[in-house]
Amino acid sequence: MVPTLIQSKDALPKDDILVPQVGSDEQLMLDYQAGNISAFDALYRKHKGPLYRYFVRQLRDQQLAEDLYQDTWGKVIHASSQYQVSAKFTTWLYKIAHNLLIDHVRAVKPLDKVTPLGEDKTMDSLQADDQTSPEPQVEQQQQANMIKGCIAKLPAVQKEAFLLNIEMGMTAAMISDIANVTLEATKSRIRYAYQSIKQCIANQLQETI
Repeated sequence: MVPTLIQSKDALPKDDILVPQVGSDEQLMLDYQAGNISAFDALYRKHKGPLYRYFVRQLRDQQLAEDLYQDTWGKVIHASSQYQVSAKFTTWLYKIAHNLLIDHVRAVKPLDKVTPLGEDKTMDSLQADDQTSPEPQVEQQQQANMIKGCIAKLPAVQKEAFLLNIEMGMTAAMISDIANVTLEATKSRIRYAYQSIKQCIANQLQETI
């Protein structure tokens, strides 16, 4: 059963209309809106993997991730008649996914709160700091497992911002739009995530000595 669309300004942005590029995700969505089923198939094939991983990494529950994943595509289908190119398709898609995730989390427990950092630090400087940090001297698989474990320990809001930034390649501005928070709050969440993961890895490496 396909879920009904939740009408909300978060799920269906109504900002200034943009002109999509030929062959872009936005144009494919408009083509699907006009009745081209193959356009939706192309969008689904392109985004199904990253979207599913987004839920799995956030929830660590494969069945629940599958349910929310299917609900997201159901909402995309129902929202297609109202779709407008007011942002990148990925921003629109992950805003729907984010809202479903938040609805679930709120039903289980309150969202984690994060107090922004006082220092003024840009994303560029954060990435530069990360690149100058020494890499953990462990085997590749051990390192991957260690990082996954540290990411899993992050508060929900930090984990989402980090995964969207690192795995999906989204900018802080896109993530702030998806999560409906300020740009500075988003940057703080990503900074906290980086710092927490580095400290978590350092602690685990120290334990192995």
